[in-house]
Amino acid sequence: MKRSPFMLYTAMVLGYAFLYIPIVSVIVYSFNASRVATVWGGFSTRWYVALLENQQLLDAVQRSFVIAAITATAAVMLGTACGLALSRFGRFPGRGLLSLMNSAPMVMPDVMMGLSSLLLFVTLQQAFGWPDRGMVTITLAHITLTACYVTVVVRSRMAGMDDSLEEAAMDLGARPWRVFFVITLPLIAPALLAGWLLAFTLSLDDLVIASFTSGPGSSTLPMVVYSKVKLGVTPEINALATIIVVLVALGVSVAGLLMHRRRPAA
Repeated sequence: MKRSPFMLYTAMVLGYAFLYIPIVSVIVYSFNASRVATVWGGFSTRWYVALLENQQLLDAVQRSFVIAAITATAAVMLGTACGLALSRFGRFPGRGLLSLMNSAPMVMPDVMMGLSSLLLFVTLQQAFGWPDRGMVTITLAHITLTACYVTVVVRSRMAGMDDSLEEAAMDLGARPWRVFFVITLPLIAPALLAGWLLAFTLSLDDLVIASFTSGPGSSTLPMVVYSKVKLGVTPEINALATIIVVLVALGVSVAGLLMHRRRPAA
């Protein structure tokens, strides 16, 4: 008996519609002439112009992207080192503790992460006068959160990689650092890119931890948007969201096109 795909397609369409209709509505209302974000007042691009004149939002966007880029880069470095240690060095003293510390941030609530980071930074500031709460403390807290995700991605890639290539290079006289840069690094490069993008997204999207660890004049974009929700979201936020969605869509499209071109023809 041949199955009808009607129910499957219907469920798929309804599911994707539920997920993407809110995003489409944000894009549509970014061209709204009305000051009220949920009331259509005609087509206009005035809020894109107003966005370019809103220095608070622009500063928050720049600050968030700088923090996310630094966080992702540092998380890739730490996560790669931890992933290599856990997947290639066998059993060593402290392996269980390292694995536990690597898993804890992924299952710990963000409120607990933010509060513990705040207490740590306050204690360090009182004892040594550093660090002052701001971009530095937000970045350090985000690195703690995201490094474990990079470790998981790198360990997964290392588990599926043939370690005989590394062993053959060492048998031919290559030193460990040369084996890493010539053999291991190119093979795990897709995992490093995926981990970097994941860490960048998690840092850019974080609200709770940044709220605990930020200081005066260091509000990130999610914090600014959340503060405006209390007074009513203006269409400027819709315009900013539209720009971010378009940039992400273009990035995903370009990545998909490159992957399709690299795929060997059947």
